[in-house]
Amino acid sequence: MGNGVGPETDLEVKLSAAVTDSTRISEKPAHRQPVGLVFCCTILGAAAQILMKTGANHLAQPGLLGMATNLPLMGGYCLYGLSTLLLVLALKDGELSLLYPVIALTYVWVTVLSFLIFHDDINPWKLLGIVLIVSGVTVLGKGGKR
Repeated sequence: MGNGVGPETDLEVKLSAAVTDSTRISEKPAHRQPVGLVFCCTILGAAAQILMKTGANHLAQPGLLGMATNLPLMGGYCLYGLSTLLLVLALKDGELSLLYPVIALTYVWVTVLSFLIFHDDINPWKLLGIVLIVSGVTVLGKGGKR
């Protein structure tokens, strides 16, 4: 900023401090970014399960060839792969003991989607399980590093 000849102006000092502070902030990953990535993993994982169920319901022929040519089944596998890649990115900057339990939310999404798409029953036990999962993820999330 300064030209090396005279003292820096007050504005130059403030700008230099702002740039330094923003550099330090950008070096630290946001706490929410890994959690957001894992949350996306749960949605992708649930969509993968729905596609795999759809594909399993429409297998034209049994065996490997029937599975390999089944588009919904292959789509489900691809979503699982994408979910795994996102999980790796999240784990790079996140806390495993905080992030991995969030994956349990996949069970919640699968239950809701199964009800909406396949008309699966939701009984009081399933509802209790959903409440326990969401409560457990919430409690574990409160214990993460800040």
